Amino acid sequence: MSKSNNFFEKVYELTRLIPPGRVTTYGAIARYLGSPQSSRMVGWAMNSSFTQVVFVPAHRVVNRMGMLTGKHHFGGSKIMVELLESEGIVVINDEVVDFTNLFWDPMKELAL
Repeated sequence: MSKSNNFFEKVYELTRLIPPGRVTTYGAIARYLGSPQSSRMVGWAMNSSFTQVVFVPAHRVVNRMGMLTGKHHFGGSKIMVELLESEGIVVINDEVVDFTNLFWDPMKELAL
């Protein structure tokens, strides 16, 4: 992670580290960045991620229950589902199946 002072940039850098076939949550990103009360701000960053020059896999960020609450920001109601399914993630009724096993926790995965 860089020493960027911009919260959105830190969110984008962290989101780019989520491996294909895994998902994380707005809250997990906020906690890792030292701002556990900023889940909504992470969501706002995801909503703006499409303006970035370097791709941000925002489709890999879901709510704490594994629901695709941000799907309407992808330009179509099925795009987020299609992106996740292309990585082998099963989604039923806008919910990641096997969320617990697919959850990527940056606090654990990136622990020093």
